[in-house]
Amino acid sequence: MDFFSKIVKGRWWFLITALLLVAVNWFASVFHARIDLTDEKRFTLSAATKKILKNLDDKVEVKVFLKGDFPSGFRKLANSTQETLEEFKESASGKLQYQLVSPDDNMEDADVKWGDTLSAMGLYPINLKSQLKKGEQQQLVYPYALVKYREKVIPVKLYSGIPNIGRQEINSAEALMEYQLADGIYKLSEKQKPMLAYSIGNGEPQDVRTYDLVENVLKNDYDLKLLNIERVPFIDDTFSLLMMVKPTRPFSELEKLRIDQYLMRGGKLLMFLDVLDAEMDSLRIKNEVIAYDRSLGLSDMLFKYGARINNDLVMDLQSDKLPFDVNGNGQFEFLSWNYFPVFISKSNHAVNKNLGFVSGRFVNSIDTVEAEGIKKTVLLSSSANARTISAPALISGRENVNAPEDEKFRKANIPVAVLLEGKFVSMFRNRLSQGMNDSLEKYGKSFLPQNISGNKMIVVSDGDMVLNTVVQQEPLPMGMNPFTYGSQYEFGFANRDFLTNCLDYLINQSGLAEAKAKDYSLMLLDSKKLEGSRFNWQLLNIAAPVLLVMLFAIMFQWLRKRKYGTNAI
Repeated sequence: MDFFSKIVKGRWWFLITALLLVAVNWFASVFHARIDLTDEKRFTLSAATKKILKNLDDKVEVKVFLKGDFPSGFRKLANSTQETLEEFKESASGKLQYQLVSPDDNMEDADVKWGDTLSAMGLYPINLKSQLKKGEQQQLVYPYALVKYREKVIPVKLYSGIPNIGRQEINSAEALMEYQLADGIYKLSEKQKPMLAYSIGNGEPQDVRTYDLVENVLKNDYDLKLLNIERVPFIDDTFSLLMMVKPTRPFSELEKLRIDQYLMRGGKLLMFLDVLDAEMDSLRIKNEVIAYDRSLGLSDMLFKYGARINNDLVMDLQSDKLPFDVNGNGQFEFLSWNYFPVFISKSNHAVNKNLGFVSGRFVNSIDTVEAEGIKKTVLLSSSANARTISAPALISGRENVNAPEDEKFRKANIPVAVLLEGKFVSMFRNRLSQGMNDSLEKYGKSFLPQNISGNKMIVVSDGDMVLNTVVQQEPLPMGMNPFTYGSQYEFGFANRDFLTNCLDYLINQSGLAEAKAKDYSLMLLDSKKLEGSRFNWQLLNIAAPVLLVMLFAIMFQWLRKRKYGTNAI
């Protein structure tokens, strides 16, 4: 006590205190730790993320395009991104650098704005509209980051929700922040890409309609191979996933056996199927088209696995738009087209978490059916105002000229995308012919009547969902409506996000399932309780600082009197 009294009374006490503060700050900068006291451990990186960052062989550069005068929601998102990247930087031991950039800034060594570059990459902004005293204000926000590793660059979407951003949407985006960034870094730094088979031979598209799918998704993240199931004796186990997109010709029993046994051996299936023949090209020419069954021959196999795609079309009041000549005078108006439904996910799974609007084209409904040991999760479904029409169905371009009869749209949440998980039973169990068995044994493959360790697959009843259209010889991003492109109704749907989420979940090479499963609880204040204690909080906020100042003044005066009073004696 005498020691501290001498310091206080001495003339060097201020200098000593300053040196101590400097020493404490230096020590804290060199040796520091954080304790995460949140229930969700939102500030604690998963083990998989730490492993990815620890194993980096070179530096990672991250540019985040959330710098600017944004509304509160996106300011919060920008702060969360910074906090997450600080944690990444710590775990990466100096091998990660990040920077917040404004989309209005020019690129390095180029007279081009970052926003224009992002749009050219298919990374379209969110058009925010807000009401001010002066009127309506529009603001373009690019919720993206570009991750660079060596010479490779990958975009990361930081927000995929609906444009009307709220607390829940931001909360979901924050929960996915670690996964989105870690997954991007992993895809750039992984030594070997997983092999993916794209099924051909049954009329699947291989033209410009697959440009966005192939060039911007599959080739970037996977070792892509084309696979004609008809011409191979079996589907090799080295393929992590078999993807089927809009087949138009029937599958033989041997082809189905190969798909079935691939699933039984642990291979993943991702299927985007149109069971009805209904195309916009025919509708443009004749102004009407009859949708009829393609007879793909996959119904019995899917039924065995726990799903049934129905021979019908989903019509929804929540839909995308088409131009219609309402008065027959060549003056077109954009009206909702009920055959182009727009889906909002329930965010009930990692695949559809924080997912924006997803657009469909002539979509069929899906029923989940009894299948022992199989868990079914609906990933996409219609709005609360939908209906189905059975095939054969006449689709007329004149249908939406008049307002739809709303009373017919009474069905809600019609499933159109389903995740199936569990120990699948082969559709050929107890019905395998000798010829089929011989075809397997010839290549050293024994028949498996059931999946041994459990597996998963996703079925989507829309083949067009992951295809793109072409405008002026330029392929549009998947989900972009060519009829509204360039108009005030142009909107970038989240079809690509849905696809990548499906692929990531099924393959899960990175081991980041823990990071993606994070779920932040939205802590809302009790408004009634808050109003009742309003006066107490106001009093505390006003009185507490005043009392602290007064206390400091009293202590200062006491010390001063004690010091100079002792010297006077």
